[in-house]
Amino acid sequence: MAFHFSLSAVLRVRSIIEEREERMLQRIMFEITKTLEALARRDSEIEGSNASRRSDVFKASFGKHIHAFYGEVEELKLSKKDLGEKLNKLEQLRDKQLAVYRIARMNREMITDMYEKNRCIYDLDMARSEQKALDDNYISRKGRF
Repeated sequence: MAFHFSLSAVLRVRSIIEEREERMLQRIMFEITKTLEALARRDSEIEGSNASRRSDVFKASFGKHIHAFYGEVEELKLSKKDLGEKLNKLEQLRDKQLAVYRIARMNREMITDMYEKNRCIYDLDMARSEQKALDDNYISRKGRF
């Protein structure tokens, strides 16, 4: 007689749901990491542009080059602002997804705990019945001699 858990299908479904929610959380975390790296790149590009401008401050240059430089810096700052807004949205999404994942994990753990409890009871009963069979066998052999 093999162990049979009546809620095994429910456990399997809840495990699948938990894994799906975890993958979604990992994707969000990956997007957050990419956004943080892009923000760091923008900061370094802005700093590089400012350093270039400071080094060229005493050099003769055309007004259109200076205007293009400031337009480029403004574009970088705007891009940085957009990335900051994207990061805020991703962090909010991460917080929501983390709550969903925790609920899915809690639901799966509840069924897993039931499975483990039932398995432990089954194993204990099987050990008792095996010991009883061994004891009966020993007693019957002892009685023959």
